[in-house]
Amino acid sequence: MKYIHSLLLLIALLPATMSAQGSALSARLNALLADTLLARSEVGLVVYDLDDDTLLFDYQADKLYRPASIQKVMTAVTALEHLGPEYSFNTTLYHTGAITPDSTLQGDLYMVGGFDPLVNHLDIEAFAQAVYHMGIRHIDGGLIGNAALKDTLKWGSGWCWDDGMPILTPLLSERTDSFLVHLRRSLLIQGITMADTTDTLVAQAPDSVIYQIAVCRRPLTEIMDRMMKKSDNLHAEAVFYQLAAAKSQQPYATAEDGAKMIHELIKEVGHLPNHYNVADGSGVSLYNYMSPRLMADVLRHVYRQPEIYRHLKQSLPIAGIDGTLKNRMKKSSAYRRVYAKTGTLTGVASLAGYAIANNGHTLAFVIINQNILTSSLARAWQDKVCEALCK
Repeated sequence: MKYIHSLLLLIALLPATMSAQGSALSARLNALLADTLLARSEVGLVVYDLDDDTLLFDYQADKLYRPASIQKVMTAVTALEHLGPEYSFNTTLYHTGAITPDSTLQGDLYMVGGFDPLVNHLDIEAFAQAVYHMGIRHIDGGLIGNAALKDTLKWGSGWCWDDGMPILTPLLSERTDSFLVHLRRSLLIQGITMADTTDTLVAQAPDSVIYQIAVCRRPLTEIMDRMMKKSDNLHAEAVFYQLAAAKSQQPYATAEDGAKMIHELIKEVGHLPNHYNVADGSGVSLYNYMSPRLMADVLRHVYRQPEIYRHLKQSLPIAGIDGTLKNRMKKSSAYRRVYAKTGTLTGVASLAGYAIANNGHTLAFVIINQNILTSSLARAWQDKVCEALCK
């Protein structure tokens, strides 16, 4: 009886202990909400204990904010779920026509873009070498590029024209739309001559029979690493349009197709897509609107899927170690214990990811500061929040 009495007493005390821990965190966060930074700006904040699946703190968590680059978390999770970690971005070279005994290709070289943002001069040289190894020394036709994976819009909806944003095209070389120019140059270096023709872009494959020469495959996880660690917008849009192509019923994919894929994730975590707006995959657009609670629910959803969680966590910047968090939180309790995606736009600073609390529990948190004039002040405030989470 004494044992049962002690056990019942322990069970009775547990909620009080947990409540005390939650109250201590709430007190620290409420103190930070009194910061003068928030006198003229807004913030949305939410924190969950993922091990207990308990809401620890929320403040203005259902309001809509521009997420900036934490939008990339939505894109990455959708891609990991719908495309899978083994998915690859394929850039493929074909030829039409026959190869004569005197090593002349009586046809065209036909390049199909896979929206691989990492294609570089080494990849293009490899394509040229593959043509050489097929025994081709002269091409009677021309170079034809197929960039039909997406529509012809070069920038995202709601992007600012003066922000120096990358051109969006499925046929990339060194992050530019000069693939065919570089391929022609590499062919000449290999000693392969060409007819005096103009390089052309088409939306559909040629009617004549085509033969594959070579393919460059790039895994999703490699694209995602730079997309998340370095917050690379081109990489994020490349992933977004892979999702769009998987959804599209048209000859080419659009941003609306990509948004529909992310809507499926929004529904999956129990929210209504029409309560939010998805304009792109990178968070650059001024038309994106998300709530901190939605983002937190996505992080909770991922935590319940160990394989997806593993890939997402590996891609996130680590406080004081790498990526966009390399120089943040180095001298605080959050050092090496925060894995999170940063976001920055004019007037917006955001941070979303996971923190390891002092009791070993994993916390999901989302912070979106909006209407700020100085991003560095908002980032310093976010670092204090992370320190409060890890104390």
